[in-house]
Amino acid sequence: MTTIRITKEFRFETSHILKDYDGLCKNIHGHSYRLMVTVSGSPINDDKSPKNGMVMDFGDLKSIVYEDIVNKYDHTLVVNEDSTEAVKEAMKIATGRVIFTPYQPTCENMVAEFARLIKDKLPAQISLCCVRLYETPTSYAEWLEGDN
Repeated sequence: MTTIRITKEFRFETSHILKDYDGLCKNIHGHSYRLMVTVSGSPINDDKSPKNGMVMDFGDLKSIVYEDIVNKYDHTLVVNEDSTEAVKEAMKIATGRVIFTPYQPTCENMVAEFARLIKDKLPAQISLCCVRLYETPTSYAEWLEGDN
C-alpha cells in the first residue's frame, strides 16, 4: 500500500515568560504561533466508506489539535510552574488564562508537549511524522518521528 503524508496548519496567539532567562524573554511577551502537523498512513481503499481515498479526514485532525492545543493555548499566558509563588499569583491576577507547565515554556519544549498530546489521540493506523511550531515567521522548533 502507498503511504501518504498530510499536513494541517493551525494558528494561535500565546504569551509566555521564561524563568531565569538572561535576555528580554524573561519578560512577558507574546507570539503569533503557527503549528504544522504532519501525519502519515495509507489512504482508505473502500468504495463504501465516506472517507475513501483519505489518509485521515482533515476535520478529524483539526478536532484533535483544537481540543488539546489551540483551545487551551490561544490567548493564554504560559508560565513555568517552578516560578516563585509571588510570580504565579501575579500571573493569575494579570490574566484569567494561565497555564503552568512542568517545563520552561520554550518553543522546543512546547513542540515536544504538543507532539505527545497529538500522538496520544491519533487512530492506530495513523502515524505522527512531524510537528513544527513557528514562534516567529523565521524561527521554529520541530519534532520528528524518526528522532524520537
